Amino acid sequence: MKLTGIHHLTAVTADAPGNHRFYTQVLGMRLVKKTVNQDDVSAYHLFYADGVAAPGSDLTFFDWPVGPEVRGTHSIVQTALRVTGEATLDWWAERLTAEGVEHHGVTRRDGRLWLDFEDPEGQRLGLVDDGGAGDGHVWERSPVPAEHQIRGLGPITLSVPDPRPTEAVLTQVMDMRKARTFEASGRTVLVYEMGEGGPAAELHLRVEPGLAPARPGAGGVHHVAFRTPDKDTYRACAERLRSVRLPSSGPVDRFYFESLYFREPNGILFEIATDGPGFATDEPLETLGESLSLPPFLESRRAEIEAGLKPL
Repeated sequence: MKLTGIHHLTAVTADAPGNHRFYTQVLGMRLVKKTVNQDDVSAYHLFYADGVAAPGSDLTFFDWPVGPEVRGTHSIVQTALRVTGEATLDWWAERLTAEGVEHHGVTRRDGRLWLDFEDPEGQRLGLVDDGGAGDGHVWERSPVPAEHQIRGLGPITLSVPDPRPTEAVLTQVMDMRKARTFEASGRTVLVYEMGEGGPAAELHLRVEPGLAPARPGAGGVHHVAFRTPDKDTYRACAERLRSVRLPSSGPVDRFYFESLYFREPNGILFEIATDGPGFATDEPLETLGESLSLPPFLESRRAEIEAGLKPL
């Protein structure tokens, strides 16, 4: 598989208006696509990203009326967001405090500076210093100054009781490289990298054998998606899964990108997604996210769908 990094991560909210306020007004991300879950059109699917909606910058949410997640293993337990420099992390520590967001201050982990915090529903997040590596595109209308803006997704952390089955899929099927191991809060964390590596192309595997499985809910993560450049590499990924008899969704056209879903052996949902065609396919880049976008196959149901959605 030719995977180049993290494409997007999709989480769950039970409060779309509050979610929208936090990610756009507190974190300063751009709402680049306001659409619906294509498998459940009663639910928003909100995409927050950088200024140009670049692949690898999307943090997305399904809006479902569910209770809070019950934390545990067999799950995605932290989403990192990339920023650059110690001064930026210090700035964010002050901003989060001023906004009433609890955090534990800037710390060093795995040789990088981190600032861990949670959103109002308990979504576990972290800002990580990427040293300026990887792409980042400023959003000119963000309330966050350009030099401190979130540049994209960083390492995604999974919790598993036994890393061996997951590692086999990551390295032998998905062609990731095992890069290193570190200790954090008394837990062993295994680091796997894709493409050129670096914070935008890492998956962290936290080994937690003593935990019960997580139960899905608001504040939890639904799936993580990995980047593949184009349709040719996407088809090669699908063929690889078929060749090793790993069950998958088969090709799924999400209009903004092509998708392929499967579960790794510890039950965590993975997606392979193409970089294109992108979110400016059906609306101008300048006005992304300002109105409800629907893929062509749902356009005939626009009135019905809009009537079932609450205002943001």
